[in-house]
Amino acid sequence: MVYEYLDKIQTPDQLRTLPVEALPKVAQELRDFLVTSVSETGGHLGSSLGAVELTLAMHYVYDTPNDRIVWDVGHQAYGHKAITGRREKFPTLRQFEGLCGFPKRNESEYDTFAVGHAGTALSAGFGMAMARDMQKKKFHVLSVVGDAAISNGLSMEALNNIGDHPNLNMTVILNDNEMSISPSVGAMTSYLNKILAGKSYNETKNRVEHFINSIPNVGKQMLNMAHHAEEALKGFMTPGTLFEELGLRYYGPIDGHNILTLVEIFKRVKELKGPIMLHVVTQKGKGYAPAEENPEKYHGVTVFDKETGKLVAASSASAPPAYTKVFGDALTELAQTHTNIVGITAAMPGGTGLNKFGELFPDRYVDVGIAEGHAVCMAAGMACEGMKPVVAIYSTFLQRAYDQIIHDVCLQQLPVVFALDRGGLVGEDGETHQGVYDLSYLRCIPNMVVMAPSNENEMRDMLYTAVQYNGPVALRYPRGNGEGVTLEKGFKKIEIGKGEILEEGAQYAFLAIGRMVGVAKTAHSLLKKEGIQGTVANMRFVKPLDEKLLVSIARKIKVLITLEENVGMGGFGGAVLEALQKNGISDCAVKAIAIPDAFIEHGKPQLQREMCGLEAPQVVTAVKKMLLNREPALGVVS
Repeated sequence: MVYEYLDKIQTPDQLRTLPVEALPKVAQELRDFLVTSVSETGGHLGSSLGAVELTLAMHYVYDTPNDRIVWDVGHQAYGHKAITGRREKFPTLRQFEGLCGFPKRNESEYDTFAVGHAGTALSAGFGMAMARDMQKKKFHVLSVVGDAAISNGLSMEALNNIGDHPNLNMTVILNDNEMSISPSVGAMTSYLNKILAGKSYNETKNRVEHFINSIPNVGKQMLNMAHHAEEALKGFMTPGTLFEELGLRYYGPIDGHNILTLVEIFKRVKELKGPIMLHVVTQKGKGYAPAEENPEKYHGVTVFDKETGKLVAASSASAPPAYTKVFGDALTELAQTHTNIVGITAAMPGGTGLNKFGELFPDRYVDVGIAEGHAVCMAAGMACEGMKPVVAIYSTFLQRAYDQIIHDVCLQQLPVVFALDRGGLVGEDGETHQGVYDLSYLRCIPNMVVMAPSNENEMRDMLYTAVQYNGPVALRYPRGNGEGVTLEKGFKKIEIGKGEILEEGAQYAFLAIGRMVGVAKTAHSLLKKEGIQGTVANMRFVKPLDEKLLVSIARKIKVLITLEENVGMGGFGGAVLEALQKNGISDCAVKAIAIPDAFIEHGKPQLQREMCGLEAPQVVTAVKKMLLNREPALGVVS
C-alpha cells in the first residue's frame, strides 16, 4: 500500500512539517494502515482506531519526545508507535524480539512509561511533572486516560493529589469511548454520559466566552464575574463539577475525531497554566465497520480478513474447549443449586467466561469495572454475610489487589474463591501480562489454599471443591484450550491437599502442578521408550502440599523433578524443597524446573515455554543429565 502522507512520516517532526489541512487525510491513511497491519498479525485494534485523530493532534502540536505523552491504557498506542519510527516493524507486532503491543521505554524514546495495566498514567504523569519542576526543566506532560481507566482506584488517588497542586502544569486527556474491554460500568461512566447529554451547557458556555472575548479591554472585575457566572451555569446545567471541584480546569466534551478542532484546542491548552482536563469523546473501532459494530470482539483480535472482518485463526470446532469456557460453564451449572454463589469480574466478563453467568443470574453478578482491589474487598464483605463470592480475574491483574487478599480475605479466613485465569505464560501480551507469579505470591499467605487443575474435568471438580470450602481458596488455570478429555457429568469433591500418582517407576519422579502435569506425562512417555522408568505425580495443591505423598515418593526415589509454569522463586518447587527439609530428607537430588528470574517478553507461548525449558523434550534432557550426574545432597540441580 502506498500512502501519500504516511510514507513520508517517520517521526513527529516530519508530521509537524505538514499543513494542518493535510491532517484529516493523514488520519485516514493511518487508520487504514492499522487495520491492514493488525489484520495480518493480530493485536489490540479497536482502542487504537478510536485514538487516531487524538494521537496525531498531540504529536502535531507538542514537541515530542521532549514533551511527554503518557498512555493509559497502552493498547491505544498503535498509532503512536506507527508515527514514531516503528511503522516498518509492525509485521513483527507482538512476536518474539519484535514490536511490543504496549508502550515500552527501551523500545523508543517516545514511549515515556511502560503501560500494561490500567490506571497508571495520571500518577506517572504527575510524577514526571513534579520531577520537571523540581529540576527546573521545561516540557509539557500529557496523560492520556482511555478505556475506562479513569474509574480505577489509582486514577482517583492521582486526581486527588493533582488537584492539590494548582500551580503544577499538566494536561489530563480523558479519551472517553464508553468502553473498557467490555462496555464500561459504574457511576463514573454514568456521570460522563450525563455530561455528554448536557450539550446545551457547552453551547451556552461557548456563546458567553465568545461575547466576553469580543469586548476590548475586559477588566479583571468582569473576568471574575464571568468565571463565577460560568460556575453557576455549569452547576445548573450539568450533573456536577466533579473534576473542577477536584482542582482541574475542565474542558469538554470535545469531538475526538475532528482533528482540526483538536489541534486548535491543544494549541490553546498548551499556553494555559495549572492542571487541565480535556474530555475527548471517541468511538472505539472508529473507521472500520466490523470494529465499530462489535468493539468488544475487536478490542483484541487474532489474524482476520480485512475485507470481511472474519477471524482467520478462529478456533476449530473440534478443538478442546478453553479453560475459560469450562470455568464459566461449570460456575453457571453450580449456581443453579448453590444460590449463594456470586460471580464477580473487574471489567472482563468475556475474558473470564462470566458472560453466560451474568445473563442467567443478573442479581448475583457484579462487574466492578477496572477496580480489582475493590472487587476483592467487596467479595470479603459478601462472604461475611453468607454469600460465596467467586472472583474471576486474570492472574496478572489480581496482583493489583494483593493487600485486600491478605488483610481483607485471608486474615479473616473468609470463604472467597479466586478464579485465576491466564495462570502461567500468556504469549503475545508479554511481560506485563504474564501470570507467572501467583503460586509464589499466594503460597506465602496464611489460610490460603492454592490449587491448579491438570485437565478440564479436574478443573470442574476443583471449582466444586472450592465452592464447598469454608475459607479462602485460589483456583489457578492457564490460557488457551484444555487437554481434550471427555467432560464428565456432575462434580466430585477433591480432598484438600491431596495429590495422586499417575505413573509409577523407580528411576526418577516428576512432581508436577497444573498444565505441567501434561508435560510430565509426555516426557515420561519419551523416557519410557528409552527404557528409563519413572513416576509421575499430579500434586494438585501447591498449598497445602501433599507432604505425605511427597515423603513416600522421596523415601523410595532419589531423583526428583518439580515442574511448574511459575517463577522458581517462592513457587511450587520451593514448597517441595521446604517440605523435604522439614521432614528430614536430605539424600535426594532435586531439580526445580520453573520460569527463570527474568521478565519473559512477548512471543508465541510455545516459544516462551521453550525459552524457559518447560517443553517435554527439554525436560527429558534434564532428567537424563540428572541420572548421569546425580548429586547426593538435597538442593536444586543446575
